Amino acid sequence: MTTSDSFLRLPEVLSIIPVSRATWYEGIKKGRFPAQVKLGPRVAAWRRSDIDRLVASFGANSSSNH
Repeated sequence: MTTSDSFLRLPEVLSIIPVSRATWYEGIKKGRFPAQVKLGPRVAAWRRSDIDRLVASFGANSSSNH
């Protein structure tokens, strides 16, 4: 994580990766999506850099399929 890395809460993540909450958590469980970072007892978020890498990997996978 870089010092300038920010955190995204679940609604922000799901606006970037358009899947349902259930699909997102299933993807975390299976290792397809990055795990959340606990910021407090009831607060979790995702590193923006992890989500950016995930989006970039989607682009790389789609271009390699053509």
